Order: sequence, then structure tokens, then C-alpha cells
Amino acid sequence: MLHVGLTGGIASGKSTVARMLVEQGALLIDLDELAHAVQAPEGEVWREIVRHFGPEILCPDGEIDRGKLGRCVFADRKKLDLLGSIVHPAVFVQWRRRLDEIREAHPEAIVLSDIPLLVEAGLKPMVDLVLLVYLPPEEQMVRLMARNGFSREEALNRLASQMPIGEKLAYADMVIGNDGSPEETRRAVAGVWEELKKRERLHRTGAGRSGAL
Repeated sequence: MLHVGLTGGIASGKSTVARMLVEQGALLIDLDELAHAVQAPEGEVWREIVRHFGPEILCPDGEIDRGKLGRCVFADRKKLDLLGSIVHPAVFVQWRRRLDEIREAHPEAIVLSDIPLLVEAGLKPMVDLVLLVYLPPEEQMVRLMARNGFSREEALNRLASQMPIGEKLAYADMVIGNDGSPEETRRAVAGVWEELKKRERLHRTGAGRSGAL
């Protein structure tokens, strides 16, 4: 099994690239989805979030209102770090469980772990290689404001919560530029997929390096 850490900056197009790679045959673990799952109402993580951030961040049905919580934590670095300390350990447990299940059932799989903060969280040693989806910072800003309806200040707060995407290039083993047309991105993904298949074969025969998870 080849374990690929897929990362990038906010609004860089990671989800689009992930979807294209899944179409090619990759198996995807989306850590944002895991984070949402561990925050289900009345669970341990949910209780801790409500205890620290108050019931005002809840929807009427008891679900956490991610918009309200996001506006709270992305305006205050200490609150963002606190939220991470509550959510990340539970996500890590689910992530490892899912990887073990895939390794057992599909030992020749190419697995994508979609991890927005892979570099910031120091998780590179946990994967076999890092695939970065790159978008110039100014284009990130434009896309984020258009996609989420953010003001410029809100968009800047979100971007400031991550390492600048240009600095992530030094941590990447492979890069897909996503500032062209959808067709150009698709061609780039197809080329990366062929390279990943080669690396998986090398990895399986012992020639590739192994991640810790």
C-alpha cells in the first residue's frame, strides 16, 4: 500500500484533485470528514467543544454550526489551537483505524489522506509521500471569497491560519498546479497517477520508503 498525503492551501482545489484521483482508482480518506464525524452530537468531542465554546455555536438540532464555530476560532489563534487540541486526537484514532482496514483489505491500494494541515501539524513522517496542490496566493484569495462568500478580512483570517502555500513547496514530493483550466488539471492528475502507480510497485517490493502509519 502506498500512503499519499494530499495537501495544499485553502481553496487551492484539493477536493477537485482528490476526486480526479479517486476516479483513477485511488482510495480516499478525507480528514475533514473524519473531523466532522467525531463532532457528532452528544459525543465526547462534541461535549468538550460545547463546554469550551458555549451552546451558542450549536444549530437548533444540536449539530455544531461550523460557520459560527469557524468565525469564532479563526479570529483568535488561541481558540483555534484549543479546538485542534480537542478534535485532532480523535481524528487521528479514526484515521489510523481506517488505514489499518484498507491495508488489510487492499494491500496494493494507493491511499490518499486529504490533510489540509499536513505540513503545519508535522505529519509528513506519517505518509509515504506528500502531494501538494498548488495555487498562487492571490488566486487563493479570489477563490475563497467567491466560494464561501467571505469578506476580505474573513478570507485573510482563514489564510493566516495556514502556512503560506509557497512555503509548503519545500515539503512536497510531487506538485500539481491548479491555476490552469480544468482540462490542464485533469492532464496533470493523469500524469501523477501513472507516477503513483510506479511508486506503489516500488514501495511494495521494498524499494520505497515507509510512512509510520
